[in-house]
Amino acid sequence: MSRPIIAIVGRPNVGKSTIFNRVIGDRLAIVEDKPGVTRDRIYGTAEWNGKAFSIIDTGGIEIEGEDEILRLVRAQAELAIEEADAIIFMVDAKAGVTSADEEVASMLYRSGKPVVIAVNKVDNIRRQEDIYEFYTLGFGDPIGISGAHGIGIGDLLERVMEIVPEKEDDEYDEDVIRVSLIGRPNVGKSSLVNAILGEDRVIVSNIAGTTRDAIDTPFERDDRRYVLIDTAGMRKRGKVFETTEKYSVMRAMKAIERSDVVLIVINAEEGIIEQDKHIAGYAHEAGKASIFVVNKWDVVEKDDKTLHHFEQKIREHFLFMTYAPVLFVSAMTKQRLHKLLPLINYVAEQHSMRIQTHVLNDVIADAVSINLPPSDKGRRLRINYATQVSVKPPSIVLFVNDPELMHFSYERYLENKIRAAFDFEGTPVRLFTRKKSDDE
Repeated sequence: MSRPIIAIVGRPNVGKSTIFNRVIGDRLAIVEDKPGVTRDRIYGTAEWNGKAFSIIDTGGIEIEGEDEILRLVRAQAELAIEEADAIIFMVDAKAGVTSADEEVASMLYRSGKPVVIAVNKVDNIRRQEDIYEFYTLGFGDPIGISGAHGIGIGDLLERVMEIVPEKEDDEYDEDVIRVSLIGRPNVGKSSLVNAILGEDRVIVSNIAGTTRDAIDTPFERDDRRYVLIDTAGMRKRGKVFETTEKYSVMRAMKAIERSDVVLIVINAEEGIIEQDKHIAGYAHEAGKASIFVVNKWDVVEKDDKTLHHFEQKIREHFLFMTYAPVLFVSAMTKQRLHKLLPLINYVAEQHSMRIQTHVLNDVIADAVSINLPPSDKGRRLRINYATQVSVKPPSIVLFVNDPELMHFSYERYLENKIRAAFDFEGTPVRLFTRKKSDDE
């Protein structure tokens, strides 16, 4: 089941980024006491009472003025509202209800999304009375919070979890391989979908997701069933949306959550940019099997070293995804396209592969004998045994004498040894350390 998406919206300088940082427990958003600092949407993941969710920080919505930056900020916020399952509407207790707040409220009414109103800067008991005027905005009981002091954040998240709509269970059978295509505009995602389907496709149905905003195309090939989740179709409303489309990752995030295999499509003509890394990073964090698909390879001038050099660039830019294979294709000429479905099948199998416990422990024992675990102040890490606890992605728990003794470099060494033994090409591998209890 995919994570719900929560958007924090409001006019500038009400403290959205501070609350965002509080919720995710990190300082990803720039916090400065100056309107308009956060211009693009920033997203993160968090958990409350065992429920995971994605959260978006948006730029402040400036209703008046047609300055280009303000127009882009407003469009970014509108995109976030469109993609979100629920909204945190941030207002400022010190400023009271402003005309800009009322305009934002009107925008939220039109969205039809569930909204909780968070009154920030309620830093003491006297300020608590300031929240009552925000009832006039029409979103029920306002919740007083303080981003600076961390007051009321738990109450806010509790309310948010109450208003988030229940996600529907996935309608596809377990043996269907769900494949999403993600990437910047004009990398050729739609062309690839058409090329993969071809003339001999067996389409079961075309399902337009009413809440997913992506087109699902189920089909069959060689007695195997797939569904392609195409994220290419961004609804555009004028030039502002065309301009800001390149910043949008939320539709890709939704598609990734529902996927088994993610095709990260890169334009061979334009090369790699920062946004490619952001989108690929979410696929990695979500634990999905991934393939880099370099499209439009037919139009690149090349010699016998071009392909190798391009793959090297991918490895340099995506150091965190060295496990993902790279395929150079052309949707236009069908170059190497016949290799794509077999590669999807292979990484999907790796993604769901389970290792027998005794075989896994033999590999860990060999790795330990070659390279002793780290020690600290005379205490050495001891790995008692390992077991695989889940698939998609393969996740392994190492039972140890003290998890604090596990250094990230040794964990990476163990992962490399596991990959050398079992491959796991195309999929992340998660390692967790846990203290061995007396009962175990």
